[in-house]
Amino acid sequence: MARSLTSRSRQHGATLVELIMTIVIISVAIAGVVGAFSLIAGRSADPLNQTRAVALAQLYMDEILAKQFADASPVGGGEVGSSNADCASIGPEGIETRSSFNDVDDYATLNNAVPQNGEEQGLNGYASFQVSVFVLCDGTKVNLAQDYQAKRINITITDPSGNNFLFSAYRGNF
Repeated sequence: MARSLTSRSRQHGATLVELIMTIVIISVAIAGVVGAFSLIAGRSADPLNQTRAVALAQLYMDEILAKQFADASPVGGGEVGSSNADCASIGPEGIETRSSFNDVDDYATLNNAVPQNGEEQGLNGYASFQVSVFVLCDGTKVNLAQDYQAKRINITITDPSGNNFLFSAYRGNF
């Protein structure tokens, strides 16, 4: 009988207070980890949208820079005089659509447009993006004698999250 009393006094395990403290500590740790994951998950689309915005801006910029400087630009290039550089009337001449744009400033009419290629066909995966183009004669900003000697092209891409990405380039009058 003495032996059974001794074995009962040596019980192993955790007290109720120890169990409650362990549960509280683990709960606080899990809450912190879940909070960090939710912050990361909420921003996981940002790098993808940034990369896609850059690709979209590059598509538009390449297309625009490949066009003539102005309507009066000679075939093969050559400087256009100030009166023929389209600086007084930025935008398309008459009724032109994107597929018939022939000079840089024709694109200035694109404002919050759905992304399309040069043939006015929608781009897969970019339906939630918007494109705006602003063109102005701004040659003096790049140390040229006259504004008509260069046009600045600003492209603003708005991603599905509402973030705006601005891209700029200059097209010289040559």
